[in-house]
Amino acid sequence: MSIPDWNMAGVVPPVRPGAHPAGKDRSPYRVSLREFADRFCLSSERFEILSGLIDLRSGLHSIGVTQGFQWIDGSFLENIEDTKSRPPNDVDVVTYAFLPVGETQQSFFPKILPFMDKAAVKSKYKVDHFVKILPQIDIRDVCYWYSLWSHRRDGVWKGYAEVDLDPVDDPQARSILAAKSPGLQP
Repeated sequence: MSIPDWNMAGVVPPVRPGAHPAGKDRSPYRVSLREFADRFCLSSERFEILSGLIDLRSGLHSIGVTQGFQWIDGSFLENIEDTKSRPPNDVDVVTYAFLPVGETQQSFFPKILPFMDKAAVKSKYKVDHFVKILPQIDIRDVCYWYSLWSHRRDGVWKGYAEVDLDPVDDPQARSILAAKSPGLQP
């Protein structure tokens, strides 16, 4: 499923245009990391943010986090360059991950902790990152993120993306960034 184009408000629509308003063709839009990178690598700032996201994923993969998904949102998914005359500063990501095989909550916590340090992760990767371990998830937590990310602060309803944590698409996403980087404008 592709991510629809920005609507007139400069956001990804929460329901695919032309789809039934109560149907399931809606946000979060499930796409590959490759498709996500291709869709949003539009400027040098976005290139830098996408590179950081892929680097963050690489770090997660290095500690065994390969099963689950990421919800991706923030001004990065908006046409912020046109609506606010500025580039996005970062990308907002919630990682919903299963514990790696053989890990317990106690053994895994020290490994995931560096990826939960909001200030350090944002500085290093340009990602506003949150981690949730599956299946020990509270449905209220899922509802929180859905309701928070389905609207801008000004109340405009919007959509967001979902990518799988499987590292299979990461090399292709890096290739897309590399191919697009020479022609990007700051």
